[in-house]
Amino acid sequence: MPPAGGGRVQDLGVVHKRTAAGRAAATGTGTIAGVTNRSRVAGRWLDSADPLTLLLWRQNDVITRQQALAHLTAKAIEHKVRSGRWQRVHGGIYLCHDGPVTREQARWIGCLAAGRHAFLAGATAAELCGLRGFAIGPVHVLLPARRRARELPSGVVVHRTTRLTAPEVNMLGLPPHTTAARSLVDAAAWAPSDETARALVAAGYQQRLVGGEDVERVLGRLGPVPRRALILEAAGDARGGAHSLPEAELVRHLRRARLPLPRLQVRRRDADGRVRYLDGYYEDWKIHIEVDGAQHAEVRAYWADMRRQNAVWIAGERILRLPAWVVRNRPAEVVDQVRAALLAAGWRPQPAPRRGSDPQPAPRRGSDPQPRRDPQPAPRRGSRPPAPPPR
Repeated sequence: MPPAGGGRVQDLGVVHKRTAAGRAAATGTGTIAGVTNRSRVAGRWLDSADPLTLLLWRQNDVITRQQALAHLTAKAIEHKVRSGRWQRVHGGIYLCHDGPVTREQARWIGCLAAGRHAFLAGATAAELCGLRGFAIGPVHVLLPARRRARELPSGVVVHRTTRLTAPEVNMLGLPPHTTAARSLVDAAAWAPSDETARALVAAGYQQRLVGGEDVERVLGRLGPVPRRALILEAAGDARGGAHSLPEAELVRHLRRARLPLPRLQVRRRDADGRVRYLDGYYEDWKIHIEVDGAQHAEVRAYWADMRRQNAVWIAGERILRLPAWVVRNRPAEVVDQVRAALLAAGWRPQPAPRRGSDPQPAPRRGSDPQPRRDPQPAPRRGSRPPAPPPR
């Protein structure tokens, strides 16, 4: 049975037609529902645009039936659907062209289908905030816990919350979505694996979406959150300079092995005067650590790495090259390499204190440590005080 209003329901991300108008909608050429391609670019034409055209421009040609009825009659809407100029994608949600659904339109469909109290959240909102480098997944929508969830199209995931403050919502962005810090925390909590959660937090700091203690402040307001300890650790590592997942994993391996931690993302100038960033650097022992990703296997990048390595050797310092896949899959070998380099450079591990012993703080360099005096027993009640020593 066809849905009310004519047309057919479209699964998000599935292309049903390949008409000339559909290709025009996908490429931004020709006309879309009577609006020319210049509607995709803001300009002076918006000053003279009618309310319906302006609404379609703001919502990427996605509109609800309730919104459309404020400008058109029910017969006019039905005519647009039956003629193929509009398509019904879900319930009372219409797409004002007959082409495929774009990623931007899928976000609007999910947000409008969930209701006016819904906000895009998680990885979807982080993508709107500028996050790059992650595979496109479902549209994540955040709803207040007291709101009833509607029937949503496939490809839309609804989450509930009782703690969403006004500063955590970006109402100026379209569609409305959570801010970068809240989006990263939710994306990490909803991620399919711990590795993906760490990568999301690290990418947020690396791409300058968050900084300082933004993530910690969000966690403080939320209270109990899945993967809370992991998110805090990943944020601390990223704030300390571990801007990639392999670098964060390296720090975690060294911390568990009780080895000294290097400074991360140290700014240096090479022999040509160009600014370089070292993945890790032990300043006291002059040891460089470079975590090489897949891009280092390219011929030109490989030669540039060799030049930098030669410059380090010429300067009399040590360098460790660790492939990212080794850091991820063979942590014991990585720890052994770093420990051997530190020992060769003069580092000596501190002996662990014995169980039950009373460790004394180490005296300052150049000071004269005083011998520990045994405390004098307190005199018994009614006994004479000890005689003073003779002068």
